[in-house]
Amino acid sequence: MYLVVQGAKMVAQGFTVDLNKPLVFQVGHLGDSYEEWVHQPIISRESPRFFENIFLEFFTRTAWWAIPSVWIPVVGWLVWTSLKRGAGGGELFLTLVGGIFLWTFLEYSLHRFVFHMKPSGYWGNTLHYLIHGCHHKHPMDGLRLVFPPAGTAILLLPLWSVVKLLLPFTYAPAFLGGGLLGYIIYDCTHYYLHHGKPFKGLSHSLKRFHMDHHFKLQDKGYGITSNLWDNIFGTLPPKPTNKIG
Repeated sequence: MYLVVQGAKMVAQGFTVDLNKPLVFQVGHLGDSYEEWVHQPIISRESPRFFENIFLEFFTRTAWWAIPSVWIPVVGWLVWTSLKRGAGGGELFLTLVGGIFLWTFLEYSLHRFVFHMKPSGYWGNTLHYLIHGCHHKHPMDGLRLVFPPAGTAILLLPLWSVVKLLLPFTYAPAFLGGGLLGYIIYDCTHYYLHHGKPFKGLSHSLKRFHMDHHFKLQDKGYGITSNLWDNIFGTLPPKPTNKIG
């Protein structure tokens, strides 16, 4: 297995990935070399082209501010719906917190078991690159750090069906609103960890763990907004040690 850089091209097992051409339908040809290739990041704020088709390309690029702009009004509507159905203030608050807490577990689980699945074959590599591999290959691409709202809307439909089945009629909307609020916090935090410059405190710690995930230990540090589940499941990156001598 080999991987070399030739100008704007990257070569693996005889296949050349041309970084000046749309990438999505190229990466599948890397075969078993794909995972090694995708975890050798290119540090650039430029957004590579994914598709030749302008329509498809448009839906792969999302500015971070679109996430709160689109979804905070939806959260407000869901909370208002529970209020109209008779939810009390204290109970409503606890329901929202419950939704946010569930999101932190979904955030961890999706990142660990879906985004970091071991792909194989042409279409497996291609799908993985679309959902997460592109982020590891181009971690500073600011237009592909958050999830496109159209994709989120599609995923919300089956999630809403499950929530309605499991929770009381009064609180189901607020619980979904809490989960959606957790997602908004996640995407905005993720963007900040890549492009912000925290110097101390929780944000600095989260950034260090996330950068370790990208550049040192891809099998550690799956939490973005919290280290809770990494601590519980033993996937927290080790703290650096300062040795003398």
